[in-house]
Amino acid sequence: MEIKIKEAAQTYLANKITKDELVLLALDDGSNKFSNMGGSCTIGAKFQLVLVDQPEEGYDQALTNEQGLHFFTGKPELMYLTDGLALDFHNGFLILRDNSGILDSAVSITHYQAPTTAELKEKMMTDGVKNC
Repeated sequence: MEIKIKEAAQTYLANKITKDELVLLALDDGSNKFSNMGGSCTIGAKFQLVLVDQPEEGYDQALTNEQGLHFFTGKPELMYLTDGLALDFHNGFLILRDNSGILDSAVSITHYQAPTTAELKEKMMTDGVKNC
């Protein structure tokens, strides 16, 4: 699958992503280890770009692009993506769309670092207030 990175998004991402980083297009609905939010109201409607240093299990679906960035997504994400996948930047927000329309009008970017045991415990205690 291809992802078109529009010029405005290229400019925005130039200071955020290095050519060596892997970029994962991941759901942000509580369904994976990268997501801190979630609930039924976000399923298939919230995405994030996760920057990692090495390949991640389950994110082996390449998203080709003209910029030569190393974009990948997972099989669960593919069910929400169709042809014409594009990333744009407008009014301070990254926008993910495809031929069906806008998928997410506020895509976030995070550098993933595995949480410590204490962070996992805190997350378990506070996640209930973040979910819809």
